[in-house]
Amino acid sequence: MKAWKHFVTITRHRHLVMAGCFRVGLYRQGLTHDLSKYSPTEFLTGAKYYQGTRSPNAAEREEKGYSLAWMHHKGRNRHHYEYWTDMDPVKKDYAAQPMPRKYLVEMVMDRRAACMVYEGKNYNPGSALAYFEKSRERTLMHPQTQKELSYLLTMLKEQGEEKTFHYLKHSVLKGKPFPWEAEKPE
Repeated sequence: MKAWKHFVTITRHRHLVMAGCFRVGLYRQGLTHDLSKYSPTEFLTGAKYYQGTRSPNAAEREEKGYSLAWMHHKGRNRHHYEYWTDMDPVKKDYAAQPMPRKYLVEMVMDRRAACMVYEGKNYNPGSALAYFEKSRERTLMHPQTQKELSYLLTMLKEQGEEKTFHYLKHSVLKGKPFPWEAEKPE
């Protein structure tokens, strides 16, 4: 029964992300989003630790001290900021890299969908921002990615989906500058 519930949960999540990606023109990413969740490494763990109210990877991490499913997932899915960590040739240490915009936009869709799935009727447009603000991950992302994501999640909360999705499609994905990047008149 847990396997079926997990399947339904991840499929619902994928469909929500897909719909969001399609709305902003990311068709390939919408179709391929989180396909690794159906691989044995991720799916079997998800079924074993399924709770329905949060990621099964958190439960695996609590039991083992790490999550193999998460390590598998983040290494295959570019919409996770962790994917964009590499060895800094100058500092000779691992460092976060800025995310390309199309993956940043997919990350927004992913976070929105995760909150919709796990919060159910309690979901609101500010849910993803609230989760982001209380997490430690802000300090682990590249500062540019953190600033862009925070801006977009704040926009989702304050201006809603329609305006945010329009901005994602017509500004972010078109490479237009964010407000703080715009050239100031001389």
